[in-house]
Amino acid sequence: MNKRGFTTTILHSDRAKPIEHGATHKPVHSSAAFGFADARDLVRVFQGEQPGFVYGRQGTPTTAALEEKITRMEEGFLTVAFGSGMAAISTALFALLRAGDHFVSSSFLFGNTTSLFESFARLGVEVSFVDATDAANVEAALRPETRLVFVETIANPCTQVTDLAGIGELCRARGIVYVVDNTITSPCLFRPRDVGASLVVNSLTKYIGGHGNALGGALTDTGLFDWSRYPNISGLYKKGDVRAWGILQIRKKGLRDVGATLSPETAHHLAVGAETLALRMARTCGNAQALAEFLAAHPKVTKVYYPGLAGHPQYARAKSLFTGNSGILSFELVDGVDCFDVLGKLEIVISSTNLGDNRTLAIPVAQTIYFELGPERRAGLGIAESLIRISVGIEDPEDLLADFGQALGDR
Repeated sequence: MNKRGFTTTILHSDRAKPIEHGATHKPVHSSAAFGFADARDLVRVFQGEQPGFVYGRQGTPTTAALEEKITRMEEGFLTVAFGSGMAAISTALFALLRAGDHFVSSSFLFGNTTSLFESFARLGVEVSFVDATDAANVEAALRPETRLVFVETIANPCTQVTDLAGIGELCRARGIVYVVDNTITSPCLFRPRDVGASLVVNSLTKYIGGHGNALGGALTDTGLFDWSRYPNISGLYKKGDVRAWGILQIRKKGLRDVGATLSPETAHHLAVGAETLALRMARTCGNAQALAEFLAAHPKVTKVYYPGLAGHPQYARAKSLFTGNSGILSFELVDGVDCFDVLGKLEIVISSTNLGDNRTLAIPVAQTIYFELGPERRAGLGIAESLIRISVGIEDPEDLLADFGQALGDR
């Protein structure tokens, strides 16, 4: 069969396998347990020797259909779904790392991810935070006990673009697991497999789900990493295709043991939302570009962070890697303009902590998602006290520009 386009593939993913009663979507299977006519089959499924379902905490036919959809979107090998994006990250690290291990992370991270990594450090897994816009900084931080490197594609909130290809080559040469959080770009704009990623994280809550009505996360194994070289794989999971060893351990020691389960009802919401990802991202990227240009020219704005602006430090890199620059941008206000006054005057834009919604959302960064870091750490990361992050939605662009214009005092 000829390779089909991105949206066609998503729309018809469920129908690649037979669906009960000819339904066009995979139905919601809400049962917590699954029975077997032959207990030997139960044992074989339980031990991972044949496909199937035994208990809802480890997956259902509905979550499996979503996992297959994400795998196809990322052109990966296998996917595991979780109750949130943070659950995907935390359980992957829990399953793959041991006390005494070390990993390298971009210092430009979602605030909760930074907090999580610092918690791992308290448990004996050390982390080095580096400026990942240059692979040389990652290389300088590597140690003999380094097990993985973790980066985001476009950083939240100041939109630094990681040296994705350079770090991928470095990890390939050193035999290190390369984890790329693709949430901000989504597989519609970028596939981390193309730069050698071993594992790809997606917060399904964001662009893939798109409607702000369901929490979920996913971890996709690209099939590129040789898990026979990884020292922390348990002998219990060294069975069958070596490409599956890592994801099997993550499913068993992460999803099963931690219990970070995605419900079948939520999986269905996310699967339906994913069908329009490419359509929504095209509108979102166009709106974000227009808004970034508008703000960059405004006299009350001192700085705009968006990879689609020619003055962005990684503008050329973003242009070469991504088919669009996503919908996240941030801006700083000139002295004397209060960010809360501006936010309070917005009529269409919602003050909210989420991102990737169809609706445009705004949040004061220093006082919320980076509050726990304190002023000194925020300053080191370039987080100004007046910084406002915008998650651009799919509204009519002229309405968005007019709303920001009036909030900034243009009328």
